[in-house]
Amino acid sequence: MTDMTQDSPAPPGGTAARRRFWDTATVAPQAGGDQAGGYTVHLDGRPVRLPGRTLLVVHADALAHALAGEWERAGGGAKGGLFTPEDLPLTRIAGTMIERIAPDREATVTALLQYANGELLCYRATHPATLCERQAAQWAPWLDWLRERYGITLCTTEGVMPITQTPGTLAALGDILRGYDDATLAALGVMVPAMKSLVLGIAVVTGACDAARAAQVATLDERTQMEIWGSDAQQEAMLATLGREVAEASTFLELARKG
Repeated sequence: MTDMTQDSPAPPGGTAARRRFWDTATVAPQAGGDQAGGYTVHLDGRPVRLPGRTLLVVHADALAHALAGEWERAGGGAKGGLFTPEDLPLTRIAGTMIERIAPDREATVTALLQYANGELLCYRATHPATLCERQAAQWAPWLDWLRERYGITLCTTEGVMPITQTPGTLAALGDILRGYDDATLAALGVMVPAMKSLVLGIAVVTGACDAARAAQVATLDERTQMEIWGSDAQQEAMLATLGREVAEASTFLELARKG
């Protein structure tokens, strides 16, 4: 993301902390142009622009106010406070939706489909027995759900030997993805890489599974290993980050759908 300037506020890039230069963040209706009828976030009366100089405009009032809330809380809520891109998760997802997904939806569909062959739920352990049993109990039902709801059967394997899903399967998954709106694709663009599971991502955006449960299912291996061998601070931090990212993407989509 581009640097922020007081003349044209934009989300910060990289991971470095920046100083908040505004006093208030507000929502304003966007009038005129292709994005008329939406809502934009203003910092001290100036609209936020994305890295490509596009205005940060969304069409759901609830989402717009949530975005403004992020900016209002950034830097501790006071001018001069330090903040990073991590303080603006919904803004980051909205920016991806506006500047990357909307202009080229097929690129996002193609990127998401790449996770089909490496679908987490399709790679089963051969040991220990506890993990094998838990995978059968918690992973298999979601593959069954995909088959029952969409008529799609994914190939599975044991161990790490790579598998390739059939062209028909990939085509059917692609059709599902192409039927989603930009906000849903943006949410999947966060969830699927985080969980390494296209199936769980689809389950969340369709309401078949909530975000917290999906994150638990996606981290079954890691949690079982820690249960057997002991907890690890780095691993726990990774699991917390995964859960937060999935929750943020789910929240973004829920807000975008409120209208």
